[in-house]
Amino acid sequence: MATTQSGREPRFAILGAGMSGILASVKLQEAGLGFTLFEKAEKVGGTWRENTYPGIACDVPSHVYSYSFELNPEWSYLCSPGAEIQAYFEGVAARHGIETSLRLGDAVVRCEWKGVDWEVETASGFSDRFDWVIAATGILHHPKYPEIEGLDSFEGANFHSARWDHDVPLDGRRIGIVGTGSSGIQITGELASRASKFSLFQRTAQWVVPVEQTAYTEEEREKFRTDADLLRNLHEELSQNFNDGFGTSVLDGNSEMVQGIQDTCTEHLDTVIEDPELRERLRPNYRAACKRLVVSHNFYEAIQHPNAELVTDDIVRIEPTGVRTADGRLHELDVLALATGFQVDRFMRPMTIRGRDGVLLDDVWKDRPSAYMAVGVPGFPNFFMLNGPNSPVGNFSLVQTAEMQFGYVMDLVEKVRTGELGYAMPTAEAAHRFEEERVEAAKKTVWATGCRSWYLDDRGIPFAWPFPFSRFRKEMAAPVLADFEAA
Repeated sequence: MATTQSGREPRFAILGAGMSGILASVKLQEAGLGFTLFEKAEKVGGTWRENTYPGIACDVPSHVYSYSFELNPEWSYLCSPGAEIQAYFEGVAARHGIETSLRLGDAVVRCEWKGVDWEVETASGFSDRFDWVIAATGILHHPKYPEIEGLDSFEGANFHSARWDHDVPLDGRRIGIVGTGSSGIQITGELASRASKFSLFQRTAQWVVPVEQTAYTEEEREKFRTDADLLRNLHEELSQNFNDGFGTSVLDGNSEMVQGIQDTCTEHLDTVIEDPELRERLRPNYRAACKRLVVSHNFYEAIQHPNAELVTDDIVRIEPTGVRTADGRLHELDVLALATGFQVDRFMRPMTIRGRDGVLLDDVWKDRPSAYMAVGVPGFPNFFMLNGPNSPVGNFSLVQTAEMQFGYVMDLVEKVRTGELGYAMPTAEAAHRFEEERVEAAKKTVWATGCRSWYLDDRGIPFAWPFPFSRFRKEMAAPVLADFEAA
């Protein structure tokens, strides 16, 4: 069991009770270490708690998007619906009894390094001291609202897709969706046939990968329940194919796999979309995988519904009764949903994070977020992030990534316990060296081949992990102690 140098067991503050925060809590509990899990909302779940829009589902196989220590034989589909994923995370939290260390509905407002430990304060005025802080806030929790004139003047129902108002009736209504990322595509697949009029406002066409929404039979689920090896082998096979196969191959925009994906998407578009004019408006003009690939089993069918319309003219303004586009047309609506994504550079903000010598994380990140090996920041001792800046969020499994990052942090906890490190904090030189290497590698990835996407920072450089997953696995296997400040 890990202890501090004084012989006392270390205490951990975990910020955020989504996928990564639940993971950290379970593992710390297994290790017999004390922690408090802070969550601003009233229940756990993270992005799956926040996003409940019609049609929401995971866009990677469910057996990949599962903890390796909590495989689930009960997934109903290859890519399961959001409510099922939320239930999975709630179930893991309940089975492991982490509620005894969970503070719900009390947002952390300040974390401050006090020379030997961290002081954590919440909005309610609660305050406590911790040896380590693990930030598991993720990146998909601050909705991004478009800057459109008159947005607040709309007299119908108006909300972000991540703040869906389920009290608003949808059947037979005139519905408009702004945005054609994964959320907008999934909402279209669910609502186009239910609306009296459905308008999808598209700025950029998307490459749509056709994936059948395959249901697992009761017989298949029973085999998973009774054969643990079968379930584990499936998880490992899908993880390897996803991370080392697809995930690594699409880093290179000229790879055979990227070309194969583009060919598949093109064939799907040309085969399913019947109207030639609509087909060309849906055809992207950039390399497949430059933006996050959209996976759908029903989008092209839905957008061809008699009541559906793809609108590609620019939005000029929002008016009380609808959306005015550049062709002068007013698209009259009852419901306007903004599927416009998230502020992916926020991470822990608006929390005040103050490190050694009073340095503010906001000042360190005044240009843009960055982190050594995607987990640590110079000047912030014993402070680490799961799925933080530059993590493999674009094309690898977020769950597997978080598990490896947590193992890395626990290696550092052990180094502090044994006295090899006084505290764990990367040096400024190591962080700078890694960032320079990462930026140069990122410029050569498929994400930098000429499209606009949420993967790009303010300089137009992809912020995601630009190296093969094998490199990430190697880096997370053991910390390089020379890159950390000496004891």
